[in-house]
Amino acid sequence: MNARPVIQLIDVRKSFGSQEVLRGVNLSVVEGKTTVIVGGSGQGKSLILKHILGLVKPDSGQVLVYGKDLSRISGRELQEIRMNFGVLFQNAALFDSMTVYDNVALPLRERTRLSEEEIRRIVTEKLEMMDLEGSENKYPAQISGGMRKRVGLARALVLNPKIVFFDEPTTGLDVAKSNEIYRVFFRTQSILGYTAVIVSHDVPKILKLADYVALLHQGVIQDCLTPEEFQLSDNPVIKEYVETTMGAIYTSEILEEEDEKDRY
Repeated sequence: MNARPVIQLIDVRKSFGSQEVLRGVNLSVVEGKTTVIVGGSGQGKSLILKHILGLVKPDSGQVLVYGKDLSRISGRELQEIRMNFGVLFQNAALFDSMTVYDNVALPLRERTRLSEEEIRRIVTEKLEMMDLEGSENKYPAQISGGMRKRVGLARALVLNPKIVFFDEPTTGLDVAKSNEIYRVFFRTQSILGYTAVIVSHDVPKILKLADYVALLHQGVIQDCLTPEEFQLSDNPVIKEYVETTMGAIYTSEILEEEDEKDRY
């Protein structure tokens, strides 16, 4: 990774009572790229996101965002950094008593002084980007799970954040709706150019979106590699993970291309 890291975790450790969850996490997130954090259930993937969001402080180590250590800055500085963030929560975290429009408009009303006319323009733009035209006046209970996820993403992007966090974005969705979310994700990132950090169990499909894949195992990031490097890694922990989640018969695109060349 030669590009500029916007987020760095340096030897981050975190325990809860006698249980040590993060045991020296080191990770760099490159600007404008998509970094996917994978690993087994209960490994602490979402806990890494909470550290980056400043919701949890490490017992030791550093969490740097734009070069600032979140443990050493004021509450005001932390709020300023968070203005760069958008978050799509696992369950979309929509307010059931609010319409789709009002859910998406909420961050603009709370954190800006824009007129309602300008807010309407921005919300309409984001809903169109999510293919949600005509859903403005519906309530979360009246739309499908996939649509709720897209509303959550529209709200996460409504302030045009520089960094967007996704915590298990396809949980609870079937294959078709998961693929729909991935298409929307790819399109919006291509248009807006944000840095993305995704926690996901949806391997191998999520790898098609990733620029880098980091495996969290037993409280440590085993490595952070491109998808091809990850799938061909000699690290025994990564190899076992790849075989478990993708099958031993997996052949990388690189090897397939080499085989094709050998035939001619």
